[in-house]
Amino acid sequence: MKLSFLNPFLWGELRRKARENAEQGVPLDILSDFGFKSLFTADDDDSREALRSLLAACTDRPIASLSIRNNELLPEYLTGKTVRLDVHVTFNDGEQADLEMQAQKSDDDMKVRSTFLAARMLSGQAKRGEDYRQIRRVYQIFFLNFVLFQESGKVPRRYFMQEEKEHDQLTDVVSSVFYELPKLKKISLECLSGKTDLSVLPADQKWSIFFKYRNTKKMAALIGELCQEEEGIMRADRALKKISRDEERWARTLFREKAAMDYRSGINNALRKGREESARVIEEKDRLLEEKDRVIGEKDQVIAELSRKLLEVGKNQ
Repeated sequence: MKLSFLNPFLWGELRRKARENAEQGVPLDILSDFGFKSLFTADDDDSREALRSLLAACTDRPIASLSIRNNELLPEYLTGKTVRLDVHVTFNDGEQADLEMQAQKSDDDMKVRSTFLAARMLSGQAKRGEDYRQIRRVYQIFFLNFVLFQESGKVPRRYFMQEEKEHDQLTDVVSSVFYELPKLKKISLECLSGKTDLSVLPADQKWSIFFKYRNTKKMAALIGELCQEEEGIMRADRALKKISRDEERWARTLFREKAAMDYRSGINNALRKGREESARVIEEKDRLLEEKDRVIGEKDQVIAELSRKLLEVGKNQ
């Protein structure tokens, strides 16, 4: 994707920085959705094997092979919402998964969003005349760089449909899985210090630690140990080093970062102006109230003076 619509100065600076980062092998940020997608959708054996290994760990099932699908889910109606998934794949047996990386909290309801995305993957399988038994399971997998479920330290959290009180499962056709990366900080530090043996952690937690701390220098020893323990993580690390040498990917990354900063700056400016306008309105309201109190006070004084004079007149008669 060419970004030639940018103004010449900005385009030149962006290109220069992208070239510099690519030449130095500065790793792309895999906590961003673009870096995450780039890592697992690259046309490369390491990337494909890393994706297969990650999905096997997250779904707790063997995956012989998989294929990456179009990440855009078109609506059935003109007024419907077009959905773009981060990494959309189909397994060898027809089951599907969507992998999403969310670096920051947003105004979206993540729980509703996960249900909506899973529903769209399910509805996309339905064909006229086919039996519902042909619909295969879908996995909605979120990696969150923030805490969504404050009430528990469990990682991951897995959800499915079940009866309200007796808890029997209705169906396993939808599985929603959330990995809240910050919750693994304590166990990560314990593994780094040697207090906890890294080998006892389940594979999906190892992947989560890799995503969270891959680009953190003080955790480099732990990342190295993860690569030695898990071949899939080693392949992901190798794939990341290769795509981080791609100047075009870096240019797109920097452009997205600037667009996000400009958007946040616009929002902050609007909020600041809104706060200033609110402060002005409140100040004007306070001034009017003070004026009202002053006028009422003056009227009270006039009324009191008139009452005094009337009393004096009554006494003199």
